[in-house]
Amino acid sequence: MDVPTREEIDEHGIDVRPVAGALGAELHGVDLRALDTPGVAAVKDLLHHYEVIFFPGADLTGDEQLALARQFGELNIFPVARLRGVTEPACTVITDGPDSPPEADDWHTDVTWIAEPPNYALLSAQVIPRRGGDTLWASMTAAHEALSPVMRGMIDDLEVVHDNSEFIRAMLRKMPAGPQAQSLADALREAFPPVTHPLVRTHPDTGRQALFVAGGFMRYIRGMREPESDNLLAFLRQHIENAALQCRWRWSPGDLAIWDERSTNHRSAADHFPQERSIRRVEVSGDRPYHRSAVQ
Repeated sequence: MDVPTREEIDEHGIDVRPVAGALGAELHGVDLRALDTPGVAAVKDLLHHYEVIFFPGADLTGDEQLALARQFGELNIFPVARLRGVTEPACTVITDGPDSPPEADDWHTDVTWIAEPPNYALLSAQVIPRRGGDTLWASMTAAHEALSPVMRGMIDDLEVVHDNSEFIRAMLRKMPAGPQAQSLADALREAFPPVTHPLVRTHPDTGRQALFVAGGFMRYIRGMREPESDNLLAFLRQHIENAALQCRWRWSPGDLAIWDERSTNHRSAADHFPQERSIRRVEVSGDRPYHRSAVQ
């Protein structure tokens, strides 16, 4: 992997402060509202290296967050919004509170139940509880490297079926019960049938291998009997619980995080409930995941 040199970082005036051993860094000295092409390239290089980067006190407006996200690629329209007729990308505001319990406190990477999941996500903290509500990330490249060579050899060419059933269950828990909610659930199942992804994916920018683990979106490993598939997926879910693979961010209002969806998992700690927590998210569209053996 090409890691930015100290000279390249200094050239752009970026002060890099790693936040954990496996992944994550704070970036200071970056004007996110006026990034030129070399500046975008430098930030992308750092993002690919650290996998999640943080900009404390960025205080971007929604429009500024969208403009920044466009520097990373075409913006994604969330599948639910697409079904509702939305044709222009927009930020999504996710709010937890007494009447809307948190639903993201499990390791996952976003929207893997579509053929081309997002490449990047940008999250801006809006309302932060006095206690709790951190977000955690785990490096899937470090998780892959931490496996034995025998295990890596066994899983490298496996494929997993993903679907949106777990997403739909979580969505229905947050929506008022009724025909409208059920109609949306049925439309999601019809528009986005199960898809198959590699269990290990190759990062197109770095060439590194990463576990493609996606929490409840994973149904089964193709070609395996059900007990075999269930046990192997359970092992990999447990494997990424290792704190040595993770970093944790305590939010302040206005903080911005950008992460590489292709090489990380994340989870939102639910320890703030029932306090209110509101975050603004935008995602950058991605390509079809692949493993290197499929493209040789």
